[in-house]
Amino acid sequence: MATYKKKGSKPSTKEEKATHIEEESTTAEVFNTLDEGAGKTEEWVASNQKWIYIIVGLAAVVVLGYLGWQRFVQEPKELEASNEMFQAQQYFDTALAGTGTESDSLYNMALNGGEGKYGFLDIIDNYGSTNAGNLAQYYAGFAYLHTNKYQEAIDHLEDFDGDDEILAPLATGGIGDAFLQLNQPEEALNYYEKAATMRSNELTTPRFLLKAAITAIQLGKGEKAVEYLNRINDEFANTPEASQVAIYLGRAEALN
Repeated sequence: MATYKKKGSKPSTKEEKATHIEEESTTAEVFNTLDEGAGKTEEWVASNQKWIYIIVGLAAVVVLGYLGWQRFVQEPKELEASNEMFQAQQYFDTALAGTGTESDSLYNMALNGGEGKYGFLDIIDNYGSTNAGNLAQYYAGFAYLHTNKYQEAIDHLEDFDGDDEILAPLATGGIGDAFLQLNQPEEALNYYEKAATMRSNELTTPRFLLKAAITAIQLGKGEKAVEYLNRINDEFANTPEASQVAIYLGRAEALN
């Protein structure tokens, strides 16, 4: 029958005494090792104290410098860039609502400026590191797209760095539109597919699913087209794109 050994009880047998001595020896060795390690650490700190202070000081300077730059340089620059871009956005919005040569003229003013104000290209050149400078890439891309300058549209939309719900997929889909106009439907399809899967919402997702389906039909890829059209029916039945599914579904199924 096993017996319970109380904690702290003295060893009674020769074997227990040997075990006890071994345990005490091991414990002492562990503490000696820890003391030795701590001693070496203290010695290292003492001998490298000057460099430690320098590194800590440099880190503090970097942090304070960044905060100062953010507060006194970047924030005022952001505000200035936003104010400068206001007129260019007005030109763009008016052009978007209009048609014909008048719209083309307004898009060009949005890009290059007018009435003494900066255009999107000026904003990019002078405020490229700001949020406004990044947004100017988006607007410039679509201004070029609407004026049939497709390679320039691609260049600026690719330079736009967006991760929001709407503008990011719109920019990616805009690159698809430009490639389609350049008669490169394979590239267009790739961008439409990417735009459709970047976010899930009722504005951009069904729009680019439909464009992907139509482009897939053009390329003879009926199975892909059916997949995209059925997804519109299943997930976005209340969108304008859903009303066009029946027009293309028969054509897509006929390719299979």
